[in-house]
Amino acid sequence: MVERLILGSGSLVSRVASDADGPVRVGTPDETLASTLRNSGIRVEELDPTDAESLSGHDVDLVFVLEDSETAALAAARAVRTALPDAYLVAYAGRNGLSDTPLSGIADRLLDPGRAVATEMLASVSEPQLPRLWQVLRDIDRLAVVAHDNPDPDAIASGVALARLANEVDCEAEVCYFGNISHQENKAFVNLLDLSLRNLDPGVALDSFDGVALVDHARAGVNDQLPADTPVDIVIDHHPTRESVEARFVDLRSDVGATCTLLVEYLERARRDIESDVATALLFGIHVDTDGFKRGVAAQDFEAAATLVESADLERLTRIESPSIDWGTFDVLARAITDRRVEGDIVLSFVGDIENRDALPQAADRLLDADDIGTTVVYGIIDGTVYVSARSRADGLHLGETVRDAFGRMGSAGGHVDMAGAQIDLGLVGDLEDAGSLAPLVDSLVADRFLDVVDGEPPHPPFQSTLEGVDWTGGPDRSTGEDSGPDNR
Repeated sequence: MVERLILGSGSLVSRVASDADGPVRVGTPDETLASTLRNSGIRVEELDPTDAESLSGHDVDLVFVLEDSETAALAAARAVRTALPDAYLVAYAGRNGLSDTPLSGIADRLLDPGRAVATEMLASVSEPQLPRLWQVLRDIDRLAVVAHDNPDPDAIASGVALARLANEVDCEAEVCYFGNISHQENKAFVNLLDLSLRNLDPGVALDSFDGVALVDHARAGVNDQLPADTPVDIVIDHHPTRESVEARFVDLRSDVGATCTLLVEYLERARRDIESDVATALLFGIHVDTDGFKRGVAAQDFEAAATLVESADLERLTRIESPSIDWGTFDVLARAITDRRVEGDIVLSFVGDIENRDALPQAADRLLDADDIGTTVVYGIIDGTVYVSARSRADGLHLGETVRDAFGRMGSAGGHVDMAGAQIDLGLVGDLEDAGSLAPLVDSLVADRFLDVVDGEPPHPPFQSTLEGVDWTGGPDRSTGEDSGPDNR
């Protein structure tokens, strides 16, 4: 164990000694300080830090010199060098900063408060996201933090973290979502961490809120059930988007693997302690969205995770990651395997009517483990809507752009390089009485259009010859920057 000795007097010595991780010894000439520290259980010797002889009997590896006076700091540093020549010396440069004095040539490391303050201030000027966010939050009394439909851990944890930040400036915030949380891991995630979320009914008005924030998606009415003209105050997202995003505060960074990573940055810059439940939620959100730090991960994601580990409840994380799987998910996986269609290194599988949309991305992930397969597309129907979940590890294929080009004019679609999804409203087709005739049309629609785009051809016209009057080739492009698949999983 490294032996540490703190030399000096004053409040800084007391603070460092009290907050130190592990045992330390203090050498000080201040009798009052010595008595106070002893009462706190800290080992203290009353000595003169500038007297090399009084230091010579100490066996230490690391010495801190914490003196406000330039004269005292220099004298103590010289005494340390004489009495303890092999010790690593860290010296405080004083309140006024002494980096241009002989102290810099004596200490192994010099702590310059002036430089530290300047660095912090310059960081705030060059990276002004937090000050701008703070300004917007202070202008809102009650904030609805809206996650995307059927939210995944990244959206949930980001929303919870933003709500906690809002509370710091007396902005009351509530995390809201439309749809369901049905994935077994996500349910365990919310329940075990006791996260407070509000499930909104379709068509509900947010009249009780005077501000709206979107997390893990970027536009109202796209991948959420808000009216498209809903005024948005805050957008924080890591998904790429083709269109400009309108809000009072916008932070869109697709170079990180999770929106949670951005929230960790805000919490750190705000110098806020990250509570255990929030740290655990954010760590799980990063873990899931980067597929265990294997997919779309950036250095900042690792740094954020390292920040969270100390506060996160790793035992609860283990329990969250080991939930039971319902038989319906196994049934979908079985159908995806049995009814697969393989085209080169692409496997497509239509699983028909399903009850749990979260089973689709789980099947898409599992099929990607097959030999010689680079891309998977799994799709099924719930209540007249086709849900598509796709995964890829193929070189040269941007899956989000491919899915967006194939299905963007038929519903909402988009995603990342290796993970994407779509939602297609069947409209008139979904009202057909003969469900048996619907299945092959859906199968052909999804498979043919996806393969056409991969092959560089215009998307195959969707069964217009079969159903007169149904035209999905035109209309506005409602493609999204996020994975429109269930729970991003």
